[in-house]
Amino acid sequence: MNPILQEIPHQFETDRLFIRGSLPGDGVVVRTAVLESQPELKPWMPWAVNVASAEEYEVRAREGQVKYLAREDFWLLLFLKGTDTLIGCSGMHNANWTVPSFEIGYWLHSHHTGQGYMTEAVQGIFHFAFTHFGASRLLIRCDSENKRSAAVARRCGFTFEGTHRHDSRDHLTNELASTHYFSKLAP
Repeated sequence: MNPILQEIPHQFETDRLFIRGSLPGDGVVVRTAVLESQPELKPWMPWAVNVASAEEYEVRAREGQVKYLAREDFWLLLFLKGTDTLIGCSGMHNANWTVPSFEIGYWLHSHHTGQGYMTEAVQGIFHFAFTHFGASRLLIRCDSENKRSAAVARRCGFTFEGTHRHDSRDHLTNELASTHYFSKLAP
């Protein structure tokens, strides 16, 4: 079936989170969260080194909505349930509808780390992917030095598949870097 024909909700909830795709107007809140968390994000996220302008973030939010509707990419914003407090972003990227498989990426606002929110979000996202996307395989990859990101994958029951050694360059130091790969298969 052509993915555009799939009925995929634009939002869902977990115990503590309201998770939805981006909408017009979201650029400013995402950019603010990135700026407030920049010191913690910079080592792992190349896009956090030089934060884009408010206008560029608004363009990203609107493009995110279009890509979601086109079933190409699924940028997800994480809000504390019952509030308008953005605590991070996640998403399902690199869609391969022939499998179907998706890569889950994520980051959390610095003020909300260490409280289990990202574990809860990823668990909600993989249930969403298996239920509404018919996903067969989900992937999480992270820098081999990013212990917190790898811990989320492990807590969520993803299987460690291995490390691609020296498969990239660190965006800050230009040193060779390695990437951990984790996967979760449909139940």
